[in-house]
Amino acid sequence: MTKQEYMERMEHEEDWAPGWDAIEAEFERLYPGVEPAHYGTAIQARAMFGGNCFLDGYSVYDSGKGYQHIVSFGMSELYANEEAFGGKYSRWGYEMTIKLKEDRAEDCLWAMDVMSNLARYTYTTERFFESGECIPGNGTSLHVGTDSLITALITVNDTTAKTRDTLHGELGFIQLVGITEAELDAIRKDQKNIGILLERMRKDDPELITDMRRDFSYI
Repeated sequence: MTKQEYMERMEHEEDWAPGWDAIEAEFERLYPGVEPAHYGTAIQARAMFGGNCFLDGYSVYDSGKGYQHIVSFGMSELYANEEAFGGKYSRWGYEMTIKLKEDRAEDCLWAMDVMSNLARYTYTTERFFESGECIPGNGTSLHVGTDSLITALITVNDTTAKTRDTLHGELGFIQLVGITEAELDAIRKDQKNIGILLERMRKDDPELITDMRRDFSYI
């Protein structure tokens, strides 16, 4: 699509969201025929309107393999924007994902809160996430109010969602992977332990699904 064609479509379709379409296209490739559960944030709560929500929504896809695959909407440029057309990256260049060992989308709402907090951190500090980083928590379960050993996160390129070239630039998918406090302590002692941990986790689970019921550590 040329810039002129882009501008003409933007002029005639006020709600055109090519970035949003690109995200959905990738997940439709992964889960053909699956209708996701979508959770949108309230318009008045969004940062562009003075609120503190920096994401426009989340979609949860049932993988059919015992986990839910969640993707955020808002870390990348979602809507038609003359300045964003043809850029190298789509805003921050990625959307966040997580694969949760759950049977229902309703059981994943807490993970959306985690994504929302991480989005707020990035937008307010301008520090974005890349693959191979560690995100510590406060030492308690990531799912507030539950008893779980999973207290922190590491980031990887999503194990199944592929980077896409969009009208707004490159769009990747950064997957959040839950880890235990013991694993976090090992990483704090030596960053090389991220690679060791991921290697061990992938032997059991190549898709790096976060299981909040996991009762052991890999390191």
